[in-house]
Amino acid sequence: MQLKLFKKPRSPIIIEGFPGLGFVGTIAVEFLIEHLNAKLIGKIESQKLTPLAAIHKQEVVEPLGIYYASKPNIILVHALGNITGLEWELAGVIAELAKQVKAREIISLEGVSSQNPSQEPKSYFYAQSPNKKLQNTGLEALKEGIVVGVSGALLLKDKLPLACIFSETKTGLPDSRAAANIIQALDKYLNLKVDYHPLLKKADEFEAKLKSLVQQAKTVSEQKEKKDLDYFG
Repeated sequence: MQLKLFKKPRSPIIIEGFPGLGFVGTIAVEFLIEHLNAKLIGKIESQKLTPLAAIHKQEVVEPLGIYYASKPNIILVHALGNITGLEWELAGVIAELAKQVKAREIISLEGVSSQNPSQEPKSYFYAQSPNKKLQNTGLEALKEGIVVGVSGALLLKDKLPLACIFSETKTGLPDSRAAANIIQALDKYLNLKVDYHPLLKKADEFEAKLKSLVQQAKTVSEQKEKKDLDYFG
């Protein structure tokens, strides 16, 4: 797995969201990329990834793209497609990215299973060190729980300025409403002046787009697997 940067901002905040429960992190990061008009400044390459080139608005979307919004000085790591089995490697690349740009903080965005589906979904935070500013966002501190995936791997690494924001989701399908909860919390925490209401309004549009891309990725993977089986007889 290789990190390629075309530009190195100084002392940014890194926000990452990888495909997980409800695709919450992916949707939230994609919304921030569009809303903050972030530009592609790098990518993460790996031959272990399915060779998937998604096309959106007549442009190729990198499977693992690194974007930068200059005004709030934020790097956004956007992931599309299955990263199962690559979590430790990706955490290592995120740590290397943070080192190269001297990141002030890494913020991990994740969806978590709703404890009580009948109630209004909640959002939580966990920080590696005391963080009064996060506490003032109205988020509940995560006192008990299991964190898996890239966020889990990052939490197990030493000396990373890491904070995690979680939003409950009731479904395994793309959940833009849970992503909107995270955007709302981020707005309070970082003073981004981002209006999360358009995300709620565009929930169906984002979900339909992501479902389409995920389905296309699944179809490509299945076709590749069938071709391999045919080849080996």
